Amino acid sequence: MRILVSWLRELVPVTVSVDELAEALTAHGFEVSAVDPAPPIPGRPARGEDAVLDLEITTNRPDCLSVAGIAREVSTIYGGAITWPALADTPTGDDALPVTIEEDALALCPRYAASVAEVRVAPSPAWMAARLEAAEVRPINNVVDVTNYVMLELGQPMHAFDLDRLAGGELRIRRARAGETVRTLDGVERQLAGDMLVIADGALPQAVAGVMGGADSEVGDRTARIAFESAWFDPVSVRRTSKRLALSTDASFRFERGADVEAPVQAMRRAQQLLTEIGGGTPRGPIVDRYPTPRHRATVTLRHARIGHVLGVEVEPGFVPATLERLGFGVDGEATEGGGRPRWRVTVPPHRGDVSREIDLIEEIARHHGYERFPSTFPALVRPPAPASGTRSRQRLLRRVLTAGGCSEAITYGFIEEAAGRPFVGRADDLVRIANPLSEKFAVLRPSLIPGLLDALIHNRRREHRDIRLFEIGRRFTSADGETAGFAVALTGASAPRHWSGGQRQTDLFDIIGLVDRVCDAFGVTPAYEPVERDTLVRGRTAAVQATLPDAAEPLQLGYVGQLAPAIAEARGLPADDEIYVAELDLPALTSGGSNPNRMVAAPLPRYPSIVRDLAVIVDAALPAGTVRDTIRSVAPETLLQVREFDLYQGKGIPDGHMSLAFRLTFRAADRTLTDVEVQQATNTIVDALKATHQATLRQGSAP
Repeated sequence: MRILVSWLRELVPVTVSVDELAEALTAHGFEVSAVDPAPPIPGRPARGEDAVLDLEITTNRPDCLSVAGIAREVSTIYGGAITWPALADTPTGDDALPVTIEEDALALCPRYAASVAEVRVAPSPAWMAARLEAAEVRPINNVVDVTNYVMLELGQPMHAFDLDRLAGGELRIRRARAGETVRTLDGVERQLAGDMLVIADGALPQAVAGVMGGADSEVGDRTARIAFESAWFDPVSVRRTSKRLALSTDASFRFERGADVEAPVQAMRRAQQLLTEIGGGTPRGPIVDRYPTPRHRATVTLRHARIGHVLGVEVEPGFVPATLERLGFGVDGEATEGGGRPRWRVTVPPHRGDVSREIDLIEEIARHHGYERFPSTFPALVRPPAPASGTRSRQRLLRRVLTAGGCSEAITYGFIEEAAGRPFVGRADDLVRIANPLSEKFAVLRPSLIPGLLDALIHNRRREHRDIRLFEIGRRFTSADGETAGFAVALTGASAPRHWSGGQRQTDLFDIIGLVDRVCDAFGVTPAYEPVERDTLVRGRTAAVQATLPDAAEPLQLGYVGQLAPAIAEARGLPADDEIYVAELDLPALTSGGSNPNRMVAAPLPRYPSIVRDLAVIVDAALPAGTVRDTIRSVAPETLLQVREFDLYQGKGIPDGHMSLAFRLTFRAADRTLTDVEVQQATNTIVDALKATHQATLRQGSAP
């Protein structure tokens, strides 16, 4: 927003220098990004130094996208009275312009004002053209320039139609009809949609409401009669229309942010006054103001005690109503509350759509009290908060582990469509249905977190993200188990970003198992993986995650891990050839199956070296690797520190129906250096146990 300082000084008598004015506006929330020299304005006396202020107006303050709006702020800062621009007397007569707002358009245009004038189209006076150019608005002719001048001065966009080019000499505010087009002032033929608001004559659209006028009713050199338009259009409607038409204008910029619903008639009278002043024409007939449902101004109670509590400083009681009244608020007489502190009933003006609560008024007081006047203080010392509940602390731990594993958290809806939830329950009756769903997409409560993660994968894939690692912590619902807490993980694409040192490896089953291992380790759980079959996962690449409890006859079921069945992925709109790996675990089971995850255990650093042995054995292909690992641990001495499988091979040299499993055994003693003899004896014991239990044979080249 570019404003001439001399124009501003016509409205408010501020005598400070341009630099001081720029600093004051910046300090009060209106950053002056540049101060440029002002062009001379012919026909106007110089008023001391002049300049153009380039202001950065925040989205919540559309009232300051005008000279009058900034003048209101400057008046509050420096205390001068505002001299409002002169307005024409309201014309009278019976020759009113026919204006109709159709019923289905009232929500998008609750107020529309129009008037007629006889005009003599000519270039604008030099002073008006210079002010428009200073604001980077191109002068066109006196009629169009008056509408732009009023927009810059009062913040209310206007438009002028050539009345003699309107079919039927009328204006109709309505929604666009199927197949309609309009040629806008930029010469482009634009296709309209049914949710767009247009200003039409008796036959065709003549303007896109709040965005741009039409070329068929453009004011030109031969125009003799005009119809002025000044209205309030719904911000959401204008924004959607502007984006869909890829057409942004000064008018749409203001309407999108919210104009003043009480400004249309005032702006109309100002336009009539200017048109008369510059000799451009004469208003004819009354102003037609279609405003069937006037809006009431909101009121907010403001407490003096609350101001001090929020700001931490005492503000003089008299400063509060004086400041708010200068900003255009209505302030009813003081009332007192407990302790004799005053409170006020504040009426919010229609141009301040950003104010609806007491805290908003306190912000206004803080701005004009001056942020620089707040003293610098050390933070107050407060009692540390109570420790978080066990559930919350465990969820925080879970988030830390999964994000450290490269995953991003997703938060999805608890409602899903029935087709998405059906594969994740045993019976259709297990789904918890919504009695009156808003949509079929939200017909049931989710029985699993996986459908939501699949939706998140689809969302990312549509935006060309291929390498995705997501998790979600949340609740699941079934009629059989009720409400349960859990977490789920979904991985697809490359396991790590591409690096110059080598190619990319695609995510596989061991990546998702590794993540589950990390989580279990953080919760003090030793997981075991047992092959299972699930309809939603690929056979042979699915395992149940279990934990063995000391006093339990059966292992504790934590959840499952595996590769998503291609049919499930394809049914949800994902490519069937994408390998998607998922895991879903029960959170209460995970926390009950391990030690306290918040308990920190200190252990001395090892003083003695470790010895590593690699062992490869040939076993039946149907034998789970976890079973072999458990056998190794059951017969190994205490010096066996770690067992890790690192290779699986089937092919040349391995009998049909068998596989080679390779394990890395790490030995270390806490009180001495192990000898090769001790390690060899332990390895022999392990090999003998594997031969006896699983009919394993030592693979050639793997010496025990």
